[in-house]
Amino acid sequence: MAQVLSNQWILKRRPHWDRLAALLAQSDASGLGQLSRAELQELALLYRQAAADLSVLRQDSTSRTYSEHVNHLLARAHHIIYSGRKTNFLTLLRFLRDEYPVIFQQQIGSVAASALVFLFFGLLGAALTSARPEFMRHFLGPEMIATMERHTMWTESVVSVAPMASSAIMTNNLSVSFITFAGGIVFGLGTFLALFQNGMMLGVIGAACHHYEMSQALWSFVAPHGSLELPAIIIAGGAGFRLGHAMLFPGALRWRESVARGGIEATRLVSGIIPLLVIAGLLEGFFSPSHAPAWFKFTVGALLFAMLNLWLFRPENKTGNRE
Repeated sequence: MAQVLSNQWILKRRPHWDRLAALLAQSDASGLGQLSRAELQELALLYRQAAADLSVLRQDSTSRTYSEHVNHLLARAHHIIYSGRKTNFLTLLRFLRDEYPVIFQQQIGSVAASALVFLFFGLLGAALTSARPEFMRHFLGPEMIATMERHTMWTESVVSVAPMASSAIMTNNLSVSFITFAGGIVFGLGTFLALFQNGMMLGVIGAACHHYEMSQALWSFVAPHGSLELPAIIIAGGAGFRLGHAMLFPGALRWRESVARGGIEATRLVSGIIPLLVIAGLLEGFFSPSHAPAWFKFTVGALLFAMLNLWLFRPENKTGNRE
């Protein structure tokens, strides 16, 4: 798109916005339940199209009036669609299958920023520990260091209490991810600190295990569950950064409107990581610490990571896309 949108593009998109406004007015007047199945499907489709249109309008400073109009429509549509939707297992499956990849791709900039912060501090932690092995003592407890000095993994005890360990691991992973996401409310600073801590810890542990010649034991343990758990933490960081960005840079919106919209988008982004963390917790409790061959664990991790990317980067439905 050029910096200034063509009148032809505006004229082509306005009937869709007008139709969305008409459906919203109909819902306000008679209730969402009075809309036919076809109208409900049309409402959902127009909502997704308007969200895509808004991202284009925001790139053109001369289209501020249209941008505010479409943003208002989206706020109304979101409230109607998600407050009236019954939540059940099939609804959740459809959300994960059809909607979440679009949500993820729309927030890819925030997720990329989260990944860069996490990776930077991970590499920094590994570099500092490799240069000065004593540095690991700032992050690792004496018991963990003692087990590495004996060339044994601290995860051996997990296998014997797998069911309880798996439950505790899920709870811990959800807590870490929620803290990483919720840190965005402090203008993104809390999210940054959480990514710093998690990235540094992983880097330090990786370098420490390399120092004690335990790299294969560590990474074969991490690979199965880490292929889902680490991306989930990074996505949570992306959600936190999206919220922080909305607070710091409201743009053409009022600050309150920017925070409300950013909060909705961040919450929808972080909601998709819950099934990832559940699966990761089961793997970390039962499979990762098992005595399965290292090659098999790496293979499982690679397959899970490939499937994750196929899901997240599914091509968006092109029906009614922009010109």
